[in-house]
Amino acid sequence: MTKDVIALTKKMPDPLSVLAGLLSGGPDLLAGTEGEGAVVQLCDQQGRPLVSVEAPLLVQVRGEAERLLGAQEPEVPYWWTEARATTGVQEAEELAGTFAARIATLVGGTAWPPQAAWSMAVVKTDGMTVAPAPAAAQPAVDVLTDKVAVVIQDRPVVAMTAWLSDAFRAAGNAGLGLQIVTPAGTRLSPAVRGSMPGWPSRWVVQDDRDGYYDGLTGAVLQWSNGLFATVESPEATPEDPRTPVAASFQEGIQDTGERQLAITFRTVHPADDRLVLGGAVEAVWRDVTGEPPAGWGTEEPANLPWSLRQLTDVAHERAPEPTWLVVVGTPERPGLATVRITRTKAGVEEDVTLVFGYGPGEQIPTDAVAVAAESLATRHDLQSMLVQIRRARRDLSVPARFEGPGVPYAFVLGAEEVRTMPGDRARRTPLPEAPRELGPKTRPALYYAFRGDPSDLSGWQDFERLMRHLKGS
Repeated sequence: MTKDVIALTKKMPDPLSVLAGLLSGGPDLLAGTEGEGAVVQLCDQQGRPLVSVEAPLLVQVRGEAERLLGAQEPEVPYWWTEARATTGVQEAEELAGTFAARIATLVGGTAWPPQAAWSMAVVKTDGMTVAPAPAAAQPAVDVLTDKVAVVIQDRPVVAMTAWLSDAFRAAGNAGLGLQIVTPAGTRLSPAVRGSMPGWPSRWVVQDDRDGYYDGLTGAVLQWSNGLFATVESPEATPEDPRTPVAASFQEGIQDTGERQLAITFRTVHPADDRLVLGGAVEAVWRDVTGEPPAGWGTEEPANLPWSLRQLTDVAHERAPEPTWLVVVGTPERPGLATVRITRTKAGVEEDVTLVFGYGPGEQIPTDAVAVAAESLATRHDLQSMLVQIRRARRDLSVPARFEGPGVPYAFVLGAEEVRTMPGDRARRTPLPEAPRELGPKTRPALYYAFRGDPSDLSGWQDFERLMRHLKGS
């Protein structure tokens, strides 16, 4: 049974319905709060948490429940209320399911997954105890060692929820890696994939044949000395430390015709109280799709309708601390961007990773790439931009199997970088095609086109030659 249960309701759960949900274990369980009241917990007699309930989130963006849960959602706006059960305690999982079932019944709505929220009866908890949690543990953390925090997720798509975001932050502050353990068939949101730090953090996939493997590299793993680590091949040597690759990771490698257009760019704005943020993302989105993003948020599900003003207000309130955001499109045109806004000595930087998905019969609008680059270079203080085409899923989720890298399609060097490049190096390149000037003639950015195609490596060859040339090597 899943550890996470979610109620999707048209109305906000009122205090009485929440109280009825909290009584799912009877009147003897204790209730407490965490996170300055944002998380309510059902606890055993020793005060140890059994179920943690996040504050309800008002979702005003269409398609998020379908994207992340594969669930049919109410008409927007609706309320998303998550309950997470303590791992390994059957009664805790039943409590979470009963809580969600009561909320959905009393307020009006549905619960995910349906099989977890089948009963509203009081769960028998007599004599039940929970193992003490380490002091540094978060509600989302299931195992904590001196090396890593382990999070177990049994969802169709592991998303950057408030729970997981807190776990990332707590692990980072403690100097620990974060290892996410999922069953076979689970996928990652691009927001989680892009936020995964380096070793010892991993996506650990349970597998019938190999036990566990890394969902991003395929390396077979085992639990050893307080973390999931790679298994050495019998043929491994100090000079050649081979690692077995899981058979499941290598299966299903075929061209389905699905593609992704990936655009990564950085803008650097002069620091100004009147600065409006998010305009660069909107400009690219409009140039590629013909419409603005559908919504955004500081976590997943993205819950707020697209608004430059609100996005800017959030970033200003958090300054000088950085702000991380997720931006999403509509179900008809899958798109997702992660944005990191940082105040630096150079000004206010926006680091953006943006991906659009296309099916077998859909044409990637490559002509719009140069238009988007022109918009960024002319109006949004572009520093650099890289465009790639990938053989990958239209729905943008990351499966636990080999997909292969994207192939570079174009690169843009911002006007300031062109100006500071010694001599005429930026314009005199080893590429077959000369760069195209973007923006003002007196201070242009340069657009470099590659022979990018997922069927060959010519795009990578062009990109590597250009990078070596620009660096002067």
